Amino acid sequence: MQIKISTPRSFNFVRTVFSHGWSELVPFELDQKKWRLLRVIDLPARPPVSITICRAKGGLRIEAGEELNEAQEAAIAKAVRHMLRLDDDLKPFYAAVGGSENFEWIAREGAGRLLRAPTVFEDLVKMICTTNCSWALTDKMVNALVRLLGSETPDGRRSFPSPEAMAAMPVAFYSNEVRAGYRAGYLKELADQIASGAVDVEGWLTTELATPELKREMKKIKGVGDYAAENVLRLVGRYDGLALDSWIRSKFSRTRNKGRTASDKKIERYYSSFGEWRGLALWCDMTRDWLDGNKAAAS
Repeated sequence: MQIKISTPRSFNFVRTVFSHGWSELVPFELDQKKWRLLRVIDLPARPPVSITICRAKGGLRIEAGEELNEAQEAAIAKAVRHMLRLDDDLKPFYAAVGGSENFEWIAREGAGRLLRAPTVFEDLVKMICTTNCSWALTDKMVNALVRLLGSETPDGRRSFPSPEAMAAMPVAFYSNEVRAGYRAGYLKELADQIASGAVDVEGWLTTELATPELKREMKKIKGVGDYAAENVLRLVGRYDGLALDSWIRSKFSRTRNKGRTASDKKIERYYSSFGEWRGLALWCDMTRDWLDGNKAAAS
């Protein structure tokens, strides 16, 4: 089964799937040699399905190893458009950075679209799993969640667990099996809140709340501080926050401050001219070199 979808002229598949670490976390899998992105997608009234997304003439090709009906194909196409941000309008962003010497490459290379999960819930759980720990530990926690609670596909992979599946487990499961440490209670409470309908994180995608108010709403969830909230804001299309962490501070010092430690205020001033797009400008700036030397990416 194959589905073809069109993409904006500015869309860069490689820059998007490699925009941050999500492509390394199941149920994503990224083949960097052929630049093919695999993802497990949940579908209603049937087991989830593994799809592969790759570049094709005029857009993208989505492949699945089984037959799907028209409604299921439409659901997959919608999920792919959401994950790859194909309906995001980045023209104002490109206009904002176009006149700056160190940032004009962003529009030329079609950077700026940040890969996200099919649901805000998954993005939020993964973001909580990135706080105050190594990437290796994040990977272990996410792998455990998917392996132990995800629904199985016909090819043996597993989807990201639903809020209901996570809510059904006790806090001890997150401590002992997921090895989530102090996050165990946060993951359990988040799943409980969403499964019961007490919190609607998917509504963050379309809310009319101003960004500062939305950030306050996000921070009401235990385990979500400034860093996590500002990163999730990027994934719902709000780019005001810089989401500064030790990696960004170190990278900025090396690349923009001659190796000297820079204060947060100096970093903020450096990107302040980009206004509401400053967080996205920072992220593109700090990750520009991620594809250096990769011939497959340039082809």
